This record gives sequence, structure tokens and C-alpha cells, in this order.
Amino acid sequence: ADSTQAEAPMSMSEGQVKKIDKDAGKITIKHGELKNLDMPPMTMVFRVKDPAMLDQVNAGNSISFVAEKLGGQLTVTRIEAKK
Repeated sequence: ADSTQAEAPMSMSEGQVKKIDKDAGKITIKHGELKNLDMPPMTMVFRVKDPAMLDQVNAGNSISFVAEKLGGQLTVTRIEAKK
């Protein structure tokens, strides 16, 4: 087995925030290809690991983010608005 992949930091994906639902802890992102999840570009809703992350971005922002599958749910574990 190749163990190097697990240690590599997750690569950031690019996207644009379409909608934020802070009460539900969800964010809608129009994203490019998510290589780590083998997912083509699309617009979809993600859960966020911590709802406080949603304070860092607004609808319309271009963002870099990391999405992972946690407990069967696609979850944003890191998010940054682009300057």
C-alpha cells in the first residue's frame, strides 16, 4: 500500500460562494473539479465542519476550499476568501 497520499496536505479547490445557510451550517459552492473527491465541476451544497467558518466568506466571493467526505457527508474543512 502507498501511504504517502494520506500524509500529503489536501489540495485547495477553487470555487465561488452561491449561498450561505449559517443556521443549517451549509454553503452552496459553484466549484471546479474536486480532484481529491474525483468530482467534476458543478454547483452543490456542502456541510461545513464549523459554522464559524461561514463568517469568513460572503455569497459571491471567489474562494479556495478543501472538501472531504466525513461520515458520508461532503464537508468543507477549510475555506478562504480570495483577496
